[in-house]
Amino acid sequence: MKIAVLSRDASLYSTRRLLEAGNKRGHIMKIIDHMRCYIEITADRPRLIYQGKPLDDIDAVIPRIGASYTFYGTAVVRQFEMMGVLSANGSDAIARSRDKLRCLQLLSKEGVGLPVTGFAHSTKDTEGVIELVGGAPLVIKLLEGTQGIGVVLAETYQAAKSVIEAFRGLDANILVQEYIKEAKGQDLRCFVVNDQVIASMKRQGAPGEFRSNIHRGGTVRRVKLSAQERDTAIRAAMAMGLKVAGVDLLRSSHGPVVIEVNSSPGLEGIERATDIDIASKIIQYLEQQWRLQRKVAAKGKQTKE
Repeated sequence: MKIAVLSRDASLYSTRRLLEAGNKRGHIMKIIDHMRCYIEITADRPRLIYQGKPLDDIDAVIPRIGASYTFYGTAVVRQFEMMGVLSANGSDAIARSRDKLRCLQLLSKEGVGLPVTGFAHSTKDTEGVIELVGGAPLVIKLLEGTQGIGVVLAETYQAAKSVIEAFRGLDANILVQEYIKEAKGQDLRCFVVNDQVIASMKRQGAPGEFRSNIHRGGTVRRVKLSAQERDTAIRAAMAMGLKVAGVDLLRSSHGPVVIEVNSSPGLEGIERATDIDIASKIIQYLEQQWRLQRKVAAKGKQTKE
């Protein structure tokens, strides 16, 4: 297969590992900066141009699209899909997971465990939203935040009110969530490929830090999931339509709750913590889907003949 990794930085661990895994399995691998692709939209022949040449020989793509580039990145993935190219994650699934509010609404619809969450537009409703999630302490999240940036723990009612009003004063959209104190600064990262949890790790926040992101100084170690935690992670990925996903859970007193579903989960922390070759499992998933796609196409051709 000719597989393209859509990535802006060839030096990133995840990009390099996917390239290595694909090459090791005998595929022709290529890194494409999706922000340098340009799109030709026509009635009968959709095309993508990269470095002045059409991308007409790609069999599959693995999107590694940063949150800041979601709009253009998903447009590029969608164009590949229109060209009949297989994508590890579909453009619609990526867009769903990146919209934090929509993500939570879809998870809620599917009955997936969540922290109690409030969302409001007017600062006149600040008190109501705070009461909705059980009062302080509570967590305030910017809808556009990533890697723990824009996530604030408000320990008192007055602090919560001040932060919410400050964010809204800047016209920033925020979520207000109950604080799961029993999690003790820990969360679980579950790596899902093709509706199966293939690896999991526990992340522990740095001393005095309630956020457990590795980028914020958190530490990681391998962890064994309960059947309920595994099921929750799979259901969350399926609700988004993602075939490759990082699902983050908290262990609460009322069972596992999902705090994020990531469509471009990093490989470095979890591969090192678990010693599992996740990159190869992603490539194997693409191989399986490509064979299925070719089989269906061949069957359709025979039917027409």
